[in-house]
Amino acid sequence: MEFSYDLENEIITLQKELETKTYKPSDYKVFQIIDPKPRQISAAPYRDRVIHHALCNVIAPIFEKSFITDSYANRRGLGTHKALNRFTEFARSSRYILQCDIKKYFPSIDHEVLKQIIRHKIKCPETLWLIDLIMDCSNPQETVLLYFAKDDLLSPLNRRKGLPLGNLTSQFFANVYLNEFDRFVKQDLKAKKYLRYVDDFALFADDRDFLKFAKLEIEKYLATIRLLLHPAKTQISETKYGVNFVGFRILPEHIRVVPKNIRHGRKRLRYLLKKVKSNKLSNAQFYRSIQAWQGHLQHANTWQLQQQLFSCLEYAQDTREGANP
Repeated sequence: MEFSYDLENEIITLQKELETKTYKPSDYKVFQIIDPKPRQISAAPYRDRVIHHALCNVIAPIFEKSFITDSYANRRGLGTHKALNRFTEFARSSRYILQCDIKKYFPSIDHEVLKQIIRHKIKCPETLWLIDLIMDCSNPQETVLLYFAKDDLLSPLNRRKGLPLGNLTSQFFANVYLNEFDRFVKQDLKAKKYLRYVDDFALFADDRDFLKFAKLEIEKYLATIRLLLHPAKTQISETKYGVNFVGFRILPEHIRVVPKNIRHGRKRLRYLLKKVKSNKLSNAQFYRSIQAWQGHLQHANTWQLQQQLFSCLEYAQDTREGANP
């Protein structure tokens, strides 16, 4: 509100700071969430977020041209549900899946590697100065001690790593960091069925040996950009037994919501009802929250689940039929 109240002067000030290279990011506000595991969230001040959006508006179209079709996170017009639809299509037309997850992805992103990747596309010195400044002024992230070929004992400590969860630039850079990897999987490994959502990615095939070979090659490639696969979350399995992805379990004949998301939803519903009863949340706001969740649940076979969740609400029948409360 303070920024918007004096919007013109604030924007002119930012413009001058950028032109004279006197702009410097301010300190982050840091807090912890559990979703479902502990994560550190870093909230940049509002004026810095204005810069982040302005930067992404300029550089995103440059990188967008090189992104593969089946990379779904943090891209306009794509997202979770389109990724789910594509994943379901691949799973139901393939016998096996190699599902992978990168170990501590955001804290492991190496700044020097990321800067080199960005420089393959961006040549403007002023833009590179701003990108480097945002990265260099980011706050410390979770310490990750991973060793790779030619590292000495202190290498993991001497290399700056980690992007702050909460920045638009971090979400975008996380996509850029794995963009060349995506092209490696598609072009070098010749994986016909492959998709990625942030650091959760999967290859599908009828040939289990191909997926075993691909896993070894993927491990080698990721080591070149100082990343490791998560050993417990990387596995080859048969799609007929079902696979979890973006909060859903995809089976040959139907799609379910994973239990932890149902538990989270029930907890959220109780929280919202409590706020309504204490007059801290209007019925209209409550309805919008429920409607958004219902829209998410409708991407799975959840009619009975929705009956259980929403039958206790006085206007549940109206919301299911699309009427206003």
